[in-house]
Amino acid sequence: MEIKENFHSTYITLMPIGELDANSSVILDERIAQLLETGTVNIHIDGSGISYINSPGLGVVISYVDELAAQGGKFVFSDLSDNVADVFSILGLDRLDHLIIVNDPTEVEAHFSTS
Repeated sequence: MEIKENFHSTYITLMPIGELDANSSVILDERIAQLLETGTVNIHIDGSGISYINSPGLGVVISYVDELAAQGGKFVFSDLSDNVADVFSILGLDRLDHLIIVNDPTEVEAHFSTS
């Protein structure tokens, strides 16, 4: 799995490319841990490159939601395929306060505004 990155003024965009499964989720886990160590707590996941997600991939995300929230941060997901979005919805992840799913990528920045 490759993860492209783009830094913005109030958040970072991570764009994982490929399947987010037991093997590749380790890469995302390590990167998020590094970001938290440097104080980056607002994380946008551009899901346009995620072709598949399973329990270990979801586990990485879920494992950081409380930590991000405790530090005043959050996850915002955009551009999820219908199949990946359905997994989030079925599991109720789309109802978590600090894990936001947007349909329109132009909405991402507003969720990280400092005002």
